[in-house]
Amino acid sequence: MKVMEWYIVWSNLAAFLVYGLDKRRARQHQWRISERTLLGLALIGGSAGALAGMYLFRHKTKKLKFVVGVPVILAVQLILIYFVISKGAP
Repeated sequence: MKVMEWYIVWSNLAAFLVYGLDKRRARQHQWRISERTLLGLALIGGSAGALAGMYLFRHKTKKLKFVVGVPVILAVQLILIYFVISKGAP
């Protein structure tokens, strides 16, 4: 796998796990991970993992900035990936 592919895999895995961790902390009334961090993980390449974590863990699914923001980030990232691949960039 290329470096970019590994980056995408690991950033999505990290986002997924962090969304799960934050949900656990919410249930246990513990210190929470900031919304800025959660959205930041989606923004840096973990949007698919963040979206999966949102719905699998039922976390942040009532917050508009997550319900709209994470899918929009994912769509933009998919469009960028499409253009990079279609241009034949390494």
